[in-house]
Amino acid sequence: MRRTDVLVLGAGIVGVATALQLQARGRGVVLVDRRGAGEETSFGNAGLIERASIFPYLFPRDWRALARYAVNGANEARYHLRDLPFFAPWLLRYWRESAPERAFRHAMAARPLIEHCLSEHEKLMAEAGALDLLRKAGWLKLFRSERTFVAGREAAQKIEPYGLKVALYDSAALRALEPALQGVHGAVHYLDPASLKDPLALTLKYLALFEQRGGSFLRGEAATFRPTNEGYGVETAQGGLLAREAVVCLGPWADVALAPLGYSVPMAVKRGYHMHYAPGATLGHPALDADNGFLLAPMARGIRLTTGAEFARRDAAPDYGQIETSEKVARKLFPLGERLDPLPWMGRRPCLPDMLPVIGPAPRHRGLWFNFGHQHHGLTLAAVTGRLLAEMMTGEDPFADPGPFSIARF
Repeated sequence: MRRTDVLVLGAGIVGVATALQLQARGRGVVLVDRRGAGEETSFGNAGLIERASIFPYLFPRDWRALARYAVNGANEARYHLRDLPFFAPWLLRYWRESAPERAFRHAMAARPLIEHCLSEHEKLMAEAGALDLLRKAGWLKLFRSERTFVAGREAAQKIEPYGLKVALYDSAALRALEPALQGVHGAVHYLDPASLKDPLALTLKYLALFEQRGGSFLRGEAATFRPTNEGYGVETAQGGLLAREAVVCLGPWADVALAPLGYSVPMAVKRGYHMHYAPGATLGHPALDADNGFLLAPMARGIRLTTGAEFARRDAAPDYGQIETSEKVARKLFPLGERLDPLPWMGRRPCLPDMLPVIGPAPRHRGLWFNFGHQHHGLTLAAVTGRLLAEMMTGEDPFADPGPFSIARF
């Protein structure tokens, strides 16, 4: 039976960054995952470190938008009718938590995480030799009409009082910046965020740093995780592992470890898809088509097209309708070449109704800790939530109030 100080269950970007933050504070850590590091939800994202996302994605309260979503008429959000009974209660709770006063309270709770998200990544990236993956040029939000541009401009300007910067472009100014983008009326340039050329490469560089510093990564199934008299155990390909403390960083699979211990959280999965294309022109910034619900991001592999949200059961078969629709529209926006992947990739985003992650101790199990539920911002928040949890676990004064992220809120 192998022994360690801390077991981190889940080797996505959140788990690996959490392991690094604990290791930096003198803890011995073993990472365990059923797959390779970063091969699940962390693999497919827009590559954004979203320094400007002070305000979370909210449930729409405009009846016209709701009517479009109800008939699956909006490409940025699709749902499966067969799964509606499963996720409808979560949607109701999401709607309630998106009320203006509640949403503002949640945003202010998460604000310290957003404010430190990029700087915490940059510290780890410098140590891991990964700064070459980082682009600090922000991202573009594109609008096809004056009506949507006005609304987008007003929303963007709400973040300026928080020390964040935006630039506004008409169609001519946007053409000067990104000549290959066509059919855009106006754009908002969020200047503070950064982006990655290859999100998986960052996870692997973090893992290499973790292993270089003495950490171990083992393959094992979360379903074998269990409390023991001496801490927490899990079965791995190398045999049994016993740890004094454990951290659950399993994202949308957190219930695999939590449910047998009697914990339940109202988590839904927003699925998403991506495909890579040979670039037919240069694209210098990630660009979100706000009116059509997809994003184009320049990556090491080519141009990555990512979709909006698909509401379905976590393990239901893929439905490529959303990405097929997005590709047709995207080809009119930007000259995409041939597809570079055999099939679109599908991932699962773990979302809680208040759009806040779960960070902190388990109420009924001493030595058990949580860091999951990062919704659309797993990459963005990985390093900073890893820091917050590591501070809590090692008795440091947390840099942010951890109370709003406690599992006890449910």
